[in-house]
Amino acid sequence: MRLLLRGGTLVDSTGMRKADIAVERELITAIGEIAPEPGDEVLDCAGRYVLPGFIDAHSHADGLLEDEAVQRALLRQGVTTVIAGQDGVSYAPGDGAYASDYFAAINGPHPRYAGGGVAAYLAGADGRSRLNSAYLVPAGTVRWEVCGRSTAPADEQQRAAMAALVEDGMRDGAVGLSTGLDYAPGIFATTDEIAALCAPVAEAGGVYVTHMRGGYEANSAAGIEEIARIAEASGARVHISHFHAQAHIVAAQLEALARAGVDATFDAYPYTRGCTLLAMPLLPPDLSLLPAEAVVEIISDPAQRDLLRREWFPRVERNASLGPEWPSMITLAHIAAPEFAWAHGLTLEAAAARNGCDPIDFALDVLAASRLEVNAIMAVRHERPTSELAAIFSSPGHIGGSDGIFVGAHPHPRARGTFARYLREFVRETPTWSWPEAAGHLSGAPAARFALGRRGRVAPGWVADLIVVDPQTVADAATYEEPLGEAVGIDDVLVAGQPVLARGALVDGAPGRGLRREQIGE
Repeated sequence: MRLLLRGGTLVDSTGMRKADIAVERELITAIGEIAPEPGDEVLDCAGRYVLPGFIDAHSHADGLLEDEAVQRALLRQGVTTVIAGQDGVSYAPGDGAYASDYFAAINGPHPRYAGGGVAAYLAGADGRSRLNSAYLVPAGTVRWEVCGRSTAPADEQQRAAMAALVEDGMRDGAVGLSTGLDYAPGIFATTDEIAALCAPVAEAGGVYVTHMRGGYEANSAAGIEEIARIAEASGARVHISHFHAQAHIVAAQLEALARAGVDATFDAYPYTRGCTLLAMPLLPPDLSLLPAEAVVEIISDPAQRDLLRREWFPRVERNASLGPEWPSMITLAHIAAPEFAWAHGLTLEAAAARNGCDPIDFALDVLAASRLEVNAIMAVRHERPTSELAAIFSSPGHIGGSDGIFVGAHPHPRARGTFARYLREFVRETPTWSWPEAAGHLSGAPAARFALGRRGRVAPGWVADLIVVDPQTVADAATYEEPLGEAVGIDDVLVAGQPVLARGALVDGAPGRGLRREQIGE
């Protein structure tokens, strides 16, 4: 049976034009003025645009692709593929235990992965979801498998063992390697160690994707300098995760990489607040490598609390991103302990006041009660205006990414709003991109960068991951105050030629798959 998308405007990075689109099985078979034939299924696209499905270059839906609420939240934004394995921590390789424990507040538990490496992770994504998933080998997970809880630099034998795991992952179809150099255990990895892991990535044609070291913003230069050294030593292409900083800093650092001969892209989402593990800024990094029970015992001990108050929390106050106002800048998004559910959506300052204690004690109480499974929205001192975000998104190196975290009762709105917000704010309301440019930033460029085969274009012979967008109404509904609102204006979505969203409702079926690295022409 043929599916015919009639009467719409075809849009991809090459341009836009009125055209019908014929789809058979998983491929686009014809484009132009196409008359329906007996047996055709016709989707009326009049007044709407047909674009290639969006590719979220930075997603934390790793273990949630089978969750229909998550599928719906992404499809309503036009996202058909996510790049998982971010920030150096995810399930494969290994048994997934470290990620399920340490990153539980970000990725959540995986419903079926229990070992088998990247091949098993990708195979587990085949036919289980309406969404596609590509995967980055997470360097922190690799380090955990080889070095365990050690904070020492890896020795030559350990580096070789880690590089072998990365090579296996790339052979299994991973699209690159990720690091999270503010998370454990990545924070303990040396530059030379990371470069050694990037060598098999470069050889396979993959990408080094990094949550760089140093806190971003005004500290970005240090992270960029390390990236340049890693790229020079390994030959790897680079992608910088969630590059938040002032527009002139982003531009200057990208220019520095270009002068160093580094092939670099980056993602940045259309919000200025971040979201992360509460433990990351509020506890010393070496504690994060201990078993959760040991950390809970430490932070519950009055003497240890007093030590943290005297020796660690002054450093929190000196954090360039937070400062002395940190209790008012951290909003609780996910708390695993049900007795603290009332605090979702409150700042640490407000929640502590309601609880009758100071913010340090309240934060440590919440972390202890939740076995560290807490994530939080992190405010910034100066919210960047739309004009500054527009300047960042205008960079030819920008690729769309949400850093979406779906775990939590009061999550960051980026999980449900990012891609619709790009279209509303930066195409329709504050013209930063043309529609073809939007298709390039959100689909064509990430498909090419991560070697996702014939995706990211609307052309005969290409995979029919397609979205139908109402250009006048597409908009995000999620806000910091009401973060669970679903996007509007994208009501029909195809994955591999199969409708997965029709008139705004999910359609039965699971055509999504684990995408193995596939250069066009391979």
